[in-house]
Amino acid sequence: MAASQVELRSRLRDIVGASTNWRDHVQAMQERKALHTLLAKRQEDLSPRRMKDSYLEVILPLGSQPEIREKYLNVHNSVRFGRILEDLDSLGVLICYTHTKQEMQPRSPLSIVTALVDKINLCKKIIYPDCDIKFTGNVSWVGKTSMEVKMHMLQLHDGDYCPVLDATFVMVARDPENKRPAFVNPLVPETPEEEEIFKQGELNKLKRIDFSTASLLKMAPTAEERNIVHDIFLNTLDTRTVSFRSRKLPPNSVWMEDAKLKGLQICHPQERNIFNRIFGGFLMRKAFELGWATACSYGGSRPFIVSVDDIMFQRPVEVGSLLLLSGQVCYTEKNYIQVRVHSEVYDADTREHHTTNIFHFTFISENEVPRVVPKTYGESMLYLDGKRHFAAVMKEI
Repeated sequence: MAASQVELRSRLRDIVGASTNWRDHVQAMQERKALHTLLAKRQEDLSPRRMKDSYLEVILPLGSQPEIREKYLNVHNSVRFGRILEDLDSLGVLICYTHTKQEMQPRSPLSIVTALVDKINLCKKIIYPDCDIKFTGNVSWVGKTSMEVKMHMLQLHDGDYCPVLDATFVMVARDPENKRPAFVNPLVPETPEEEEIFKQGELNKLKRIDFSTASLLKMAPTAEERNIVHDIFLNTLDTRTVSFRSRKLPPNSVWMEDAKLKGLQICHPQERNIFNRIFGGFLMRKAFELGWATACSYGGSRPFIVSVDDIMFQRPVEVGSLLLLSGQVCYTEKNYIQVRVHSEVYDADTREHHTTNIFHFTFISENEVPRVVPKTYGESMLYLDGKRHFAAVMKEI
């Protein structure tokens, strides 16, 4: 079934009974509390679903409806990738609501939110602003309270839809007040191909656990990585002074501390999601735009997005928050720039900062870029983390 983006957002509001006016949001959330009684006590009480049950197609009619083009247009006369991130986030949530829909319930008791963007890999550099786009997707793996969603984006060229990107998101289901996990319908693969997709979802989960366990915030670098850091240190020593403190930048290089940009966003009600928190797609768009600007100012030419990976939504962002974004070039290789964007909220009352997301973007520049060089131990860990993310992306594409 094909739907438009406008219909998609309207259907999401209907499913959870969200208010369209900010002034009504408290009442709407109070009404959702009564849906607690509809939650399943065990996953076994929910009927199994097939992959095709959650399959959706959504058309973004950039070619056939020129009036919506402006919202998606960038200065290079191509499509703003940040807007695509917003659309993927909305579609992922709707696919999960389609998977968990109960025939007798007009409103869903579940609060389904994005937990993680596992990966988004692009196979096209340019997305055209005057050709229709089609998004397709379905639930590809299910745990007890979480669902993996695979989505694809295609663009119409000469009468055929050609692949542009593949995306894997992980969504979690919570109770009507978005406080505790809630069970979701199990998924039953029907064909050998579907069994393979389901198995891949299980492997993805294990891979994420391994990646997290080996995080440089928890474990020391490997022997090979320690050698890399020490080589960088030796290459930046000033041979004239032979001092640990005196450092010299090698040719065609940039210190990591000089390869960052910062941004601030006030989170207005307009950017809220159906649960009256700030929309995850909006956070992704803002982080991507800062990441792109960081890569652009570093490389000195237009960067193109190659991959987005491992975006973890660590905590929700409330309406009214001050959102602080920091973009850092953390690894470079030939034309590639690996950018990490850290986002945190600042609470003006308590004067506390809390991390909400870490974003990882891989860009390719039109020209070869200078080498980014860490100076401190903390920067060296960022460098190695960037190198790990870059290596994982290169394996995929």
